[in-house]
Amino acid sequence: MKRQFDIEKIAKAIEADMGEALPDIRQALAEVKGGTEGARVTTPEQILMRQARQKTGLSQVEFANRIATPVATLRDWEQGRFKPPGGVVCLFKLISAHPELSQELAA
Repeated sequence: MKRQFDIEKIAKAIEADMGEALPDIRQALAEVKGGTEGARVTTPEQILMRQARQKTGLSQVEFANRIATPVATLRDWEQGRFKPPGGVVCLFKLISAHPELSQELAA
């Protein structure tokens, strides 16, 4: 069953809420719009997780250590197997906006 919504309008609203461009958001929304049964869907949280980690330049293992989280948990969040708790999403928003803050976590 295909869903009817304006991808560009929703993408702009999400980016406005985040305060920054999210390059993969349109792809994620297109996947949702396609609505094929059993298809993998990329969530905004997954995009945020990957984006924050990539902005720090750290690998999954390094980033997981930095935020004191098992690497398997980070992978589950990034791959959409589990949704991260709200506090973690807030942390990733901060790191995405200010990647240098992740260095404070290492201290």
